Amino acid sequence: MFARVLMSRRSPIKNSSDRWIEGKAASTIFPERVTTTLLALREKWPEAAPPFREFLANFPLGESTLLHLFSVSSICATRIVNEPKMLFWLANNCQTERGYGHMLTDLRELNRGDIAENNFEVLRRWKGREMARIALRELAEIASIEESTEELSHLASICLSQVFRHWNRELRNRFGSPDAEFTVLGLGKLGGRELNYSSDVDVVFLYSHEGQLSANLSYHEWFNRLGAKIVEAFSSSSSDGALFRIDLRLRPEGSAGPLARSLESMENYYAGFGETWERLAMIRARGVCGSEELAYEFLQQHQPFIYPKSPTPDLLDEIAVLKRRIEREIVGHENLARDVKLGAGGIREIEFTVQALQLIHGARHAFLQETSTLKTLHALAQLDLLPHKEVLALDGAYRFLRRVEHRLQIEAEQQTHTLPDDAEALRRLALSLGFASTKELAASLQVHTGNVRTIFEKNVAASIEFAGPATPSAAIFRDEARAIKSMAELAEGPARFHVAPRTRQVFRRLRPLLLAELARQADPDATLNQLVRFVEAYGLRSMLFELLAVNPRLLELLTKIFDVSRHAGDLLVRQPQLLEEITRSRKLDQPFDVAEHLSRLESVGATAATLNVVRAYRQTQWLRILLRDVLALSNPVTLLNEHSALAEACLVFTDRLLAGASGLTIIALGKFGGREITYGADLDVLFVGENARAAQNLFVAMGKPTPNGTISPLDTRLRPDGEKGPLVGSLATYESYYQNRAQLWELQALTRARPVIGPQNADFLEMAQNVWRKAGQRPDLFTEIQAMTERIRRDRGSGTLDFKTGTGGMVEAEFLVQALQMRAGIWNPNWTEAVVELAQHDILAQTEVSQLKISYGFLRRCESALRRWENKSVSSLPSGEFEQRRLASWLGYKEFETFVQSYDEARQKIHAIYLRRIA
Repeated sequence: MFARVLMSRRSPIKNSSDRWIEGKAASTIFPERVTTTLLALREKWPEAAPPFREFLANFPLGESTLLHLFSVSSICATRIVNEPKMLFWLANNCQTERGYGHMLTDLRELNRGDIAENNFEVLRRWKGREMARIALRELAEIASIEESTEELSHLASICLSQVFRHWNRELRNRFGSPDAEFTVLGLGKLGGRELNYSSDVDVVFLYSHEGQLSANLSYHEWFNRLGAKIVEAFSSSSSDGALFRIDLRLRPEGSAGPLARSLESMENYYAGFGETWERLAMIRARGVCGSEELAYEFLQQHQPFIYPKSPTPDLLDEIAVLKRRIEREIVGHENLARDVKLGAGGIREIEFTVQALQLIHGARHAFLQETSTLKTLHALAQLDLLPHKEVLALDGAYRFLRRVEHRLQIEAEQQTHTLPDDAEALRRLALSLGFASTKELAASLQVHTGNVRTIFEKNVAASIEFAGPATPSAAIFRDEARAIKSMAELAEGPARFHVAPRTRQVFRRLRPLLLAELARQADPDATLNQLVRFVEAYGLRSMLFELLAVNPRLLELLTKIFDVSRHAGDLLVRQPQLLEEITRSRKLDQPFDVAEHLSRLESVGATAATLNVVRAYRQTQWLRILLRDVLALSNPVTLLNEHSALAEACLVFTDRLLAGASGLTIIALGKFGGREITYGADLDVLFVGENARAAQNLFVAMGKPTPNGTISPLDTRLRPDGEKGPLVGSLATYESYYQNRAQLWELQALTRARPVIGPQNADFLEMAQNVWRKAGQRPDLFTEIQAMTERIRRDRGSGTLDFKTGTGGMVEAEFLVQALQMRAGIWNPNWTEAVVELAQHDILAQTEVSQLKISYGFLRRCESALRRWENKSVSSLPSGEFEQRRLASWLGYKEFETFVQSYDEARQKIHAIYLRRIA
């Protein structure tokens, strides 16, 4: 902080002015900070201003009050030192309370231009000096807790209003104006006009109805953009200080839900899935800015939810359990007596007591439908719903605890509610509150929190029993203790919120179904862990549990996904909505070809500057293909085709966006050329033409890593001269290279050449087939391919676990077929189709074809299952027995020994045919 820096630099006090400053500071509770602040102010004091001493002596609230502000608030001291003129403004505005209108008028006088200029600089400066004024008045004890909290709430409301108005105007100018209203609802302390000096601002964004602004922009997207811009403005940092921390976690579905929802969507959510903690949150909801009519309509619509006519008998138990969990999981036993907000007998217990009685009696007594805690307390007394003595005790405790909370936060406007454990800091806190010692502060705190806890237990937690969750049958898990904990997390939910009895009841119904599905998976432990993460991310716990309980097929699908693919599980945790989006699309029953993908890509609104849209599409369709795989809707050959079609469509579409009419021709090679790629594959390609920049741009764009993944990384190492050669070559360059300099393996690679896009597709294919057929007549063809196979096996093979380059592995099967194709001049980039053609030409016997297809297909299934786990290239079986058994289970083997036998036989048969035909 500024004060600490100055303290380290200041020179010893020498003159009479310095001694005067030291004398003034000596009477404060933090002499060092006050001395530093006064010295700095004296150095920066404006020449045209009244003399420094005179100004301090004549300060309207008294010199001692101003010095006390410097003592207890380093942030206010820093603001004033940075802008000494703020003192003159404080002197003129510190004696009377200021309402919303007065504060807004002052902001308008300060702001003569664009409110958003320099990251809302004027708004931040205005907010900073208002915070200093409110703190000064509270320290002078001329402002009550109600005045301070209301003025702080006005500050936040005006900031929200100004930011909203700016971005609402900007987005309407940019994208057009939706015919719908928008409002910002304040909840929590903002809704109750009870903000403290470092409160989160709990808000919900709401718009009136759905609609379509344009072909590519819905009302939902427009208003979510508006919400995102508001959040961005508040979250950005600045040298002028922060605005407020916006907290949107009280919205439907929490962090997993959209930023903004329509009125109808809100009604559907709260009517079907709203829980008790959400009722508590909605009690203090009010319109802060935007459409007042929409805010009013929302609150009227949700009156039955907020104030139920027939509250459930266990409502008080739910609130008590919620408070107990907050103490156990957020506060901790060691801080229960020190946390004035969440600890035993703290502010939250007062709020819960009041809100519990509002929930029970609010439907019958309109006076209780109030957002302010203190006003509701006195309404409860007037209605004889809470004894007068208890009301006075809660009122006194609330004021005392809020004063302590404010002193803790005035120091640096940090979100703290816990008494300091540093003795000197605690002493200063006690003195600032008017106590002669820390013992007096502790005694007063104990009296107030003791009263609150007694009243809370009497009115809310009288009969609560805190029983732990039932222990599930954990014999199916390797780590039983962790599994029990995970099941408890599913049942109880996160610490911040409370899971309603209805949700727990649904989970009790779901649990045996879940355990049965987990028992069918290869790795129940990892699957359960992923499921816990998914449930937390999904947000709507009750809806998800009900959905899974009544739809066992969806539960089966979800557990299978989490079991067979950690990558897919992580994707669903990040974007839970993808599961519903794909399963409800009714497009799982058929594969998509390239044309279908291109048609869909055309509708997503992508441009060269917005390739994330393409990446998101690729990610969604990758998951759709995996679901078809998991549900056995796609056989192994079709699965490879689907991966290839998606990759090709994304490549063609991205090339069109970036290059346009660049004249670039793209040739697919390798498994991409054969339309046989699987999970986590790079795309082997050649670029033909003159436009090197277009090729480089496409290469970068396809492989660029982002939060939405990549599109599909390209591999161009099969080009002439490999990585040392130019990225792009002309057709003549390729022809010359293949005829004069290419090695046999490079000509062999042309077996799988397949033109994808470009004006020279046919010409390249004709050239490639000519040099390929010529190479096929070389007398040393089989000898060279055999030597290459042995070299690969020697350099890259890793024994029996290597199913790709090891003896009898995939490379042997591929080289065998390609060698026979080249010798016979049978051109077909697809391995499976080529094997069939070799049989038709009597080059391979039918029994050999059958053995090759089964054995090679088995190894490719192993490869696909292993690559599916992390969406990465894998060429060997895992070395651990558990991972090998898991693979066997993924492939449908009930007996591990049968899997091992199948694996050994597949490689033996491939190698036997290879030796017979090539070696």
